Amino acid sequence: MKTDVQIAQEAKMIPITDVAAKLGIKEDDLVHYGKYKAKVSLKVLDELQGKPDGKLVLVTAINPTPAGEGKTTTNIGLSMGLNKIGKTAISALREPSLGPSFGVKGGAAGGGYAQVVPMEDINLHFTGDFHAITTANNLISALLDNHIQQGNVLGIDPRRIVWKRVLDMNDRALRNVVIGLGGKPDGMPRQDGFDITVASEIMAIFCLAKDLEDLKARVANIVVAYKFDGSPVYAGDLQAQGAVALLMKDAIAPNLVQTTENTPALIHGGPFANIAHGCNSLTATQLSLKVAEYTVTEAGFGADLGAEKFFDIKARFGNLKPNAAVIVATVRALKHHGGAKKEELGTENLDQLAKGFENLEKHIENVNKFGVPAVVAINKFPTDTEAELNFVLDRCKELGAEAVLSEVWGKGGDGGVELAKKVVEVCETKTANYKPLYDVEESIAAKIEKIAKEIYGADGVDFTSACQKQIKNIEKLGFDKMPICMAKTQYSMTDDPTVLGRPSGFRITVRDIKISRGAGFLVALTGEIMTMPGLPKVPAANTIDILPSGEIVGLF
Repeated sequence: MKTDVQIAQEAKMIPITDVAAKLGIKEDDLVHYGKYKAKVSLKVLDELQGKPDGKLVLVTAINPTPAGEGKTTTNIGLSMGLNKIGKTAISALREPSLGPSFGVKGGAAGGGYAQVVPMEDINLHFTGDFHAITTANNLISALLDNHIQQGNVLGIDPRRIVWKRVLDMNDRALRNVVIGLGGKPDGMPRQDGFDITVASEIMAIFCLAKDLEDLKARVANIVVAYKFDGSPVYAGDLQAQGAVALLMKDAIAPNLVQTTENTPALIHGGPFANIAHGCNSLTATQLSLKVAEYTVTEAGFGADLGAEKFFDIKARFGNLKPNAAVIVATVRALKHHGGAKKEELGTENLDQLAKGFENLEKHIENVNKFGVPAVVAINKFPTDTEAELNFVLDRCKELGAEAVLSEVWGKGGDGGVELAKKVVEVCETKTANYKPLYDVEESIAAKIEKIAKEIYGADGVDFTSACQKQIKNIEKLGFDKMPICMAKTQYSMTDDPTVLGRPSGFRITVRDIKISRGAGFLVALTGEIMTMPGLPKVPAANTIDILPSGEIVGLF
């Protein structure tokens, strides 16, 4: 089997103008980034406001494992499969971060014969959106420190600055730093730190803003620090919003590319789901709904993280009406959740599969809690036995969830035809009654407890004393009536990444809550989740290279 990059490089791409034409988008509405990439003007979305939306399908997954699930691959393969059966479909995805690309997780352009291309560009600098976000974030930091240096008229307490700098790279050495050393001309010495770009509130705002004016208003509302008297300091107090919007003027337009079979794909925004809200931009999804019969979007990691945030944050803010959710699972991953070791994954074991299936069962239940019908896509591997596959199919049927084998990795759109047919059947015959899990008017503790109990299966939530003080401060400031964005390990329903399957009898500990007032939600931090990841012992970067011929090697 060829590598992902080899398959991507052999794909016969068509000019991006031809891809846009499939959607009724004119060349005048494109800003070209070479022959195969373009940004789509937001005026197209404005012009199509009166047009009815197409069907919206969310692709999510079980809790991720080293065995692999293939969520993005399934998303892309499903969109191609829908086109194979005569539906106009588009894939709406997040942009990959350079951190995982050079770290351990890899990119986010799919795999095998279900990829978006040009894969190398998408996984590297793409159209520069992340650089714009990074620069915008760090401009606010520069303005903040400059204000303190130039007399600190606002009375900012340097000990209570909550705005961090960001970098789109995994670099643990930057989590905690001291800046301003060297003397009076070099600024006020203080402790600072870096988050990865995808954890920035600017990224969240970028993915939720309707346009540049909305983006400006949201940026102005960012809480960056507190004064000596305890009152908040906003980015608007630093007059940062205009310059930030200017830096983002090009980035805010969605990026149009294509799959290996020339199916259109809008790739825009990329917050992680374990530390942020994990969904592509609202503008890209809304545009997709206007130009295609079926929009296949995704949310990061398992349904306990990305899908919950899609339903409780993105769909709530965007007034989206999802018609179905596809939950991706593999026999290998389910056996891992059932206790199988890596070397045992290729060996038939129905007992381990039955135990691990409980994880998938919980995700099916969770999707149904939001009033959305679930379809299970079983990403087939050569080592899967007929008995194992039939076990999963039969158990899903018993739970009332449609289940289909998917072979898009090896067969592209042809391997997604059956899944596409099932998704269309569910969308056309089952009524979705989407509703968020909680009311934003509930208390912070009540909203977090509802997520922990209903979605994770926890017995309850423990708040550290420091977190309890923060909750009281948030309530005092009047910022408590916002949705919750849980920062939690992706590997487990619990806040302990080693606890697999469908655990019970556990509690979630919330150690801090961050105010993302510009984005419009509160971030609850649990466990040891890091907003600046580190590189593994052997990073992917060690094997990535470009040859004299221009061929890229080692990039997946």
